[in-house]
This record gives sequence, C-alpha cells and structure tokens, in this order.
Amino acid sequence: MVDIKIRNFKEIPYDELEELNLQAKEDVRNLVADDELKEQYLRYLHDERQLKAVTVCFSDLEGRFHMLDYDKKYLARSFENLTFDGSSIRGFSAQAESDLRLSVDWGSFRWLPSDVFGPGKVMVFALIMDRDGTPYCGDTRGRLRDYARTLRQRDGITANLAFEVEGFLFKGSDAEQDFDPRVGFDFVSEGGYFHALPTAPLKVFIDRFAEAQRALGFENEKDHPEVAPSQFELNYRYVDALIAADQVQLYKLLARQIAASMGYTASFLPKPRTGINGSGMHTNISLTREGKNLLFDPKGDEQLSPLAWSMVDNILHHAEELCLILNASVNAYRRLDPHFEAPNQIRASAVDRTAMVRIPLGDENAARIEVRSVGPDANPYLLIHTLLHTALLPNDRVDPGLRKSADRVLPACIYDALDAFEKSQLLRELLGEREHQKYAALKRSAANRSPRELGSRIKAGEVIFHHEVTNQYLWGRF
Repeated sequence: MVDIKIRNFKEIPYDELEELNLQAKEDVRNLVADDELKEQYLRYLHDERQLKAVTVCFSDLEGRFHMLDYDKKYLARSFENLTFDGSSIRGFSAQAESDLRLSVDWGSFRWLPSDVFGPGKVMVFALIMDRDGTPYCGDTRGRLRDYARTLRQRDGITANLAFEVEGFLFKGSDAEQDFDPRVGFDFVSEGGYFHALPTAPLKVFIDRFAEAQRALGFENEKDHPEVAPSQFELNYRYVDALIAADQVQLYKLLARQIAASMGYTASFLPKPRTGINGSGMHTNISLTREGKNLLFDPKGDEQLSPLAWSMVDNILHHAEELCLILNASVNAYRRLDPHFEAPNQIRASAVDRTAMVRIPLGDENAARIEVRSVGPDANPYLLIHTLLHTALLPNDRVDPGLRKSADRVLPACIYDALDAFEKSQLLRELLGEREHQKYAALKRSAANRSPRELGSRIKAGEVIFHHEVTNQYLWGRF
C-alpha cells in the first residue's frame, strides 16, 4: 500500500494563503505592470518544486465557468500557446472555426486551499484569443478588462463593486440534475433569517465556506442564513470591477465544491421553490478618482452626486433592455414576484426594497448605488460591463421622473425580456451584432425547452436546461 505522504505536494495553511492572495490583489490595485507580474509568477512556478498543476479558468458567453488543469512545467514553457476547442462551448465558435487560445492573465494568480482543490495547485484566469491572436469577441471577461482599463486611463476612474450573492443548500449531490418536479428540492434547513444552530448543517457549510473564502483573499465582512429556508449569503469587501467579477465565479465554485464534499448541492437558481423568497445578487457600484468617491455629495439628494443620479437615471431608462442580462434564465422571472420583496419596479428608493435601484445609507466612503434586480446566475462580466457602460452614457434625454414612477415594472417572463433585448440598439452596439444574436439565441433555446407559462410549480425544464446546470449530455436529451 502506497503512503500518500510521499507525494509531498504543497499545502499552505489558511492564514498564509490569505496573506499571499491579499498581496496578489494589492499588486493589481497598485497597477503593477503585466510583464512584471508574468515574470514574478513564472519564476515562482519554476522555483516551487511542490507545485504540480495550474488550474486555468475562463467563462463562456452565459457565464458558465470552465477549468483546465495544466501540468506546471508544461504551462511554464507553453503559456503562449494554450489552445482549446471552442466549438465544444455553447455560444462560442462554430465547428469550422473551432480553435481558440487561452492567454494567462497573470494578475489573477491565486493560491488555493488544498482541502478544497487538492494539494499542489494554483489558479489563474485566462483571456480568450482568436486564431490570429486578437481578443475573441465572445470573451466577456476580456471585454470587461479592456473597458475597466479604458475608464482608468481615459478618465482616471476606478469602478468598484461589491456583490451580495444568495444561494440555497439542498440535500443530496447533483440535486439539480436529478430534479423531480413532483417532489421538488429537499432543503437541509427549514430555519429562517439569521437563525441556525452553530452546528446545524447549514451553519457548518457557511463556516467552511467562509474559511475558504477568507483564505482566497475575499476580505470577508459577514455571513448568515438568509430569509428563505436553507438559504445563505456571505458578504465581502468591494473591489475593482474585474476582480469583483472573478470573485463571483470563485464564490459559486467554492460553494458548490464545499457542499459536494458534505453530500449536498449548493444552487444559484434564483427561485427553486415557489412560496418563499428567491435568491438575488445585489450589485453595489461606486466610482473613485484618486481615492475620492465620485458618487458622494453631502448636499445632494440622499447625499448622492449629480453623477450618481445620472447613472441611476440611465439604468432605469434602459431597464427593460438590460433585463435579460440581469435575469438570464427562465427561473429568474419567478423571483421577480412582488409578493416576496421582489425588486421588479423600475424606480429608485432609499427605503423600498421592491425598487430596482436602492440608495443605501452611506457616507463619503460608502456612498453607492445598489442594483437589486439581478439574479445570482447572471454572467458577472457581462453584467458589470453592461451596467457600467449604460450608467455612464450621456443622458440628456433621460427623464429624471423615472426615479419615483410606480408605473413601470420589469418583464414578467423571459420572452418579454428577450423581445426587449433583441430590439435594443444599445446592446447590439455594445456586444456586437454577432454576440448579440448568439446570446439571444442561447436564451431563446433554453426558454423553448421550458414551459412558456411559469405557473406555480417549478418545472423540470427550467432547472435541467438552466445554463449553470446543463451539460452537453443533458442538453442532447430533448
């Protein structure tokens, strides 16, 4: 019998992991040059004998997360020629033009908890390149990275985001793939807001999740059971746009992996059971220039600056067009039910949580706008890019009266959201004609595999063909 200790792959204590990952984030905040970061991490890969593999990550057009493990030595010598078959990714290249490249984004380098990912591994995110070495048009992460850099270089603006990502914990592994609409999901807890015994399954899951999140440098703030049974939320500090989107992907990956290790399923379906609150991904946005919060004005309405209110007005003006990006699945439209604090009213409010945009109580450091009508299954890269671009448009023709109007509500089903998305000239220009059509086609094909009328019972189609649940095998069984 072989003793696994002879493998001797690197395992780093959680407190050391946190220090390493916080420093990696700080290097990006301090605008350390890409070439300098590349040299630093390649040297580390060469010198660290206990590392065995580098997990390289990317996301597709819908935000589904993909990972490849490369042998450390291979990646160190071949990082400029990492290829994959794009035709195998729904929404990417056609079979006739399938080869795509992965370009390592060295600023995203992270050290991983070995009890979650296995020993001897580190992780990086990748940019996707076309055959000719140019940025691939379907890489929403690359587009967000370029846009954030443009804001910083052209306007001196840093976009900061903080997400409040809610999810559910179900009994059993692969509960979504095995979903039976006659039975529904089996929750691990029927408790409520802030209520779980210290050693209850939901609280143990949250504790383990928070520990791993802290080790990855998330800068945790608080965590707790949410309003609905078996629902959780772990909050962490705001950060610049690209890292914020990466952390959403890592947040969901950590939740799923830790749940699976406990024999459970962590799910980010927006509304897995009717009759209870759904899950959202409240999106908090602020802008800074040279450390100054551009959204704060002590004399402004709700202490927000004219720029902040311009951003709010633009988001409200284009709300119907944006809805398919904010609420990207059939199931997401169950959450927009006004009986359960649903933020479906196209207006802004400091106190009413049914408003699409909330103005949280803040000061010079905390002033921000909160977009509440976002599902936890939205593509975070596409979401942030679209919201920032829309918010910062010139708005001479936008009616400020929309802020308090009670006459407009978000689409009640995915088909209405699709119609608004397909008619949007703004999104066609932002995404490009090809990606605009691809995204709409993906969402329509998923909708067409689900019941057109939502009704009161969760249907199998809206779960099994959800973009974060389905795979090639499930998709082919129609």
